[in-house]
Amino acid sequence: MEFFILARNNFLRVVWLSLFLSSCSALEPFVDRKRNAGAPAPQLYVGRSKPDKPSICYNILTTDYKTVKKMADEECQKHKTGDYALPVNQEAFSCKVLLPARINFKCVKAR
Repeated sequence: MEFFILARNNFLRVVWLSLFLSSCSALEPFVDRKRNAGAPAPQLYVGRSKPDKPSICYNILTTDYKTVKKMADEECQKHKTGDYALPVNQEAFSCKVLLPARINFKCVKAR
């Protein structure tokens, strides 16, 4: 019986350590868009983000709004759909577990 308790405690330590080490980069915000490999042109990308409407997933506690806004601006400029991004709405608990918030933007051309 004592062996099983020791084994369980060691197993739990390994699980916690692996979760801790794997979560180091898990809090970085990202554009909710990825390439769907091998898909035809209409479904080339999956995710909420479009070239003219970037969506950024992030954690409110670890990432400030300036960083998220900068990422959205860079997406608009990269796809040449606008000069900057305007926030449209924010969703909660719609991305990953550690990055639960999503801000949807729209690209706007400067006048």
